[in-house]
Amino acid sequence: MSYNPKIPRAGSSAVNKHKPWIETSYHGVITENTDTVLLDPPLVALDKDAPVPFAGEICAFKIHGQEAPFEAVVLNRTSGEGQLRAKSSIDCELQKEYTFVVQAYDCGAQANGADWKKSHKAVVHIQVDDVNEFAPVFREPVYHAAVTEGRIYDSILQVEAWDQDCSPQYSQICNYDIITSDTPFAIDRNGNIRNTERLSFDKEPRYKIMVTAFDCGQKRATESVMVRIEVKPVCKPGWQGWNKRVDYDPGTGSKQLFPKMHLETCDSPLSSVRATVELQTSHIGKGCDRETYSEKSLQKLCGAESGSTDLLPAPSTSTNWTASLLTDSGRDSDLIFRFDGRQAANVPDRVVPQNLTDQFTIATWMKHGPSLGPRAEKETLLCNSDKTEMNRHHYSLYVHHCRLVFLLRRDFTQVDTFRPAEFHWRLEQICDQEWHYYVINVEFPLVTLYVDGVTYEPYLVTDDWPIHPSKIDVQLTVGACWQGGEVSTPRFTQYFRGSLSGLTIRPGKIETQKVISCLQACKEGLDINSLESLGRGIKFHFNPAQSILVMEGDDLDSINTALSKVSYINSRQFPTPGIRRLRITTTVQCFGEDTCISIPDVEAVVMVLPPSEPRITIAGVESLTRPASELREGAGVTLFQDLRIVSTVSKSDPAARSAAHRPGVIEILHNLDYCDVLVIGEELDPEQESLHIPRSALQGKHLDATNSTSGISIYGVDSMSHYEQAIQQVRYQNWHPAGLKERRFCVTCSELNGRYTSNEFNMEVSVLHLSEAAEHVNHMAAQSQYMRAVHHPVMVHSLNSAHASGTPPVATMVIVMCIAALVVIVVVGIYRMHAAHQLGSRSEEDGPKGRVADWDESALTITVNPMENVEEPKAADDEASEEEEEDEEDEEEEDDGLEDDVTSMESEDSDEEEAGVHRGTQEGKSKGKLEWNTTLS
Repeated sequence: MSYNPKIPRAGSSAVNKHKPWIETSYHGVITENTDTVLLDPPLVALDKDAPVPFAGEICAFKIHGQEAPFEAVVLNRTSGEGQLRAKSSIDCELQKEYTFVVQAYDCGAQANGADWKKSHKAVVHIQVDDVNEFAPVFREPVYHAAVTEGRIYDSILQVEAWDQDCSPQYSQICNYDIITSDTPFAIDRNGNIRNTERLSFDKEPRYKIMVTAFDCGQKRATESVMVRIEVKPVCKPGWQGWNKRVDYDPGTGSKQLFPKMHLETCDSPLSSVRATVELQTSHIGKGCDRETYSEKSLQKLCGAESGSTDLLPAPSTSTNWTASLLTDSGRDSDLIFRFDGRQAANVPDRVVPQNLTDQFTIATWMKHGPSLGPRAEKETLLCNSDKTEMNRHHYSLYVHHCRLVFLLRRDFTQVDTFRPAEFHWRLEQICDQEWHYYVINVEFPLVTLYVDGVTYEPYLVTDDWPIHPSKIDVQLTVGACWQGGEVSTPRFTQYFRGSLSGLTIRPGKIETQKVISCLQACKEGLDINSLESLGRGIKFHFNPAQSILVMEGDDLDSINTALSKVSYINSRQFPTPGIRRLRITTTVQCFGEDTCISIPDVEAVVMVLPPSEPRITIAGVESLTRPASELREGAGVTLFQDLRIVSTVSKSDPAARSAAHRPGVIEILHNLDYCDVLVIGEELDPEQESLHIPRSALQGKHLDATNSTSGISIYGVDSMSHYEQAIQQVRYQNWHPAGLKERRFCVTCSELNGRYTSNEFNMEVSVLHLSEAAEHVNHMAAQSQYMRAVHHPVMVHSLNSAHASGTPPVATMVIVMCIAALVVIVVVGIYRMHAAHQLGSRSEEDGPKGRVADWDESALTITVNPMENVEEPKAADDEASEEEEEDEEDEEEEDDGLEDDVTSMESEDSDEEEAGVHRGTQEGKSKGKLEWNTTLS
């Protein structure tokens, strides 16, 4: 200290003559959230009056100004030491430093503290030390940025965090860090984010990264911030806003393919835009989704003339010449034959059209690729040649070096002159490995070729001499040509390599353009919704198959609107599921330039979802008993009078479940294309039996029928109800049924040429002969099969309907009981008359002669009715009265048991017969057997 007080002499008077003394300024430091201030220099007050009591002591320090939250306290009055303390919590974030004045006071002259003297005012500067109590916080909840692909940026964007701490050490952000792994971005200590590699919109159109921050005290932000970075493609001209896959649900009509599609031109001035949309369906069936009915059915649907001959029918017992050919089974029931240069078939003579005139038509589907080798031989589709001795080709259709050639050499008629014989066409379609429909109309000497409905005239016609007439038989072949003469062993030659389907010949008539277009028409294609809204500036054109659509316009917005209305449609009820590829090619022209920008092609697919497969069910009465007389007389017996055909599909949507009889099942209507009524077991004997359908049953319907010893085939595309009506009129007749006990038949139906088939409905017809009829009359309590057949229209149908509903209706039971009672009454009356007649005969005859009747006893077994109690008659009156009582009892028992007999007829027939035989043995006390009058039937 600069001032040293003098020590007063002893014995001097104690007088407070001097003021306390302190430093003129102090500097202090206090850490926030504490109360002790560290001062430099320390707070000490001195007084010259020392060691005089009171006057030389320091009693207080007082602070003045700024309402400082501090207080000064005296630690030692004698030494004058003091301390500066905080009166409340000190927060650096509220105030970093304080300045105020402090004064020291001595204790005065007396003990009561009177006459205190105060020192001069000293300035105190206090700095508040910070504590790192706050973590960094980002100024934005989310950061967004956009970059263009292919560029390296020095800084894409800057993130910024701040800290509430008051000191630079703890309030400044010293570091940022990207915590998302494997990202092509980096960040510096100032928060600038940059990309470390070139970005690609196709690879990743957008990124999401998380960033954190650290203050200089290395305190980390409690919450990281998200940074979204959008990658914008370099402005590339092209179509945008389209999906690579479009799902199509069958039965929904047309569906838009590109509802949000638009063309990006990068602000290039355009004068016109031409867009071509192509639907590629070459892998579906015969080039697209067509109906897969049989060729005859398709011709009838399209209104073609009758009389065509199918040379490649489905293999069967009657069409077995195609059984050895290779078929393509993966084409959705399309009947496709594949020829690999080793297969061919001889068409039987009974099938070959015999009356080819100057007018006829040959039609076929063909898929063919390029011929192999520069000297490839002819590939024959159809050939009519000599069967033996010679090797003349009368007419043939073949492919040679991607040319289609039709050869027609006629016999000598009236003039022996050169005539047109070979007709050549050179077309790209012949070798493009795609399906095409070829029709050759012959109006000799004019021959016209149709390919997919488009006419082509031959580019070359070659004349030749007519063929000399001979008695040599000819052979018609498919897939090769028959070489019967000029070789040691007859063989096939000029094999075809490719695929064929629907090869037909129609003699005497040519096909019309309308029918040809119908036969090759696709059931799927492109469509335009709302043609009226396309605008006048848009020109569009479809190809005949509607698989290619061309649009052209000079206004970009109109083109975008037009493309958004392009849709896909499939009119088949059960389309072929799978993908259909789409391609859009675009040509853009600018003002004054031919082509200014290039538009990449669009590649997409239409996924046709699998349709709900129908379940075709045939139901009806499965057994029928008829007397032999009905099989002989008239037109025979109607077999399927109660047959029903129903088709259902399973649905998973709630609407279908609520509308169906069973959950998830709903009945649908669709066409059938054939139903077969086949004989099970031995084939029909034409000498004594027939299965036939009246022609009237087919009139007014798109149906036809063929008959053979195997059964009847009804074919044609028509409704299920028409097929029902036709099958219900199928009749069976047998002129000699004596040795026949039963005949079994089977009914199956198909849709789409076998793609969907029904169950096999079996019908058994039991033949009731006269002896069996007599035996069954004596078993009325058991209700015989014959009686079931008699009551079939009322009783059996009612039982079937009752069974379908679960409980027999009351009306049905009343009808059954009434009919049963009537039958019982009639039979009882017959029996009583017969018994009376037998008693009269027995009284006149004795011994074995009394039991002889007109019937052959070896063929007739008489069984006593188990419900009747036959006793030895005492007298005529007694017997009559007893028989009346017994008949009444029998009638009651039969009425009671008839209802049960209806539901279990066949089982109780055998049970009652066994019971009758047993009872007949026990009742052997009767003196004679009952005999039937031969006049009864």
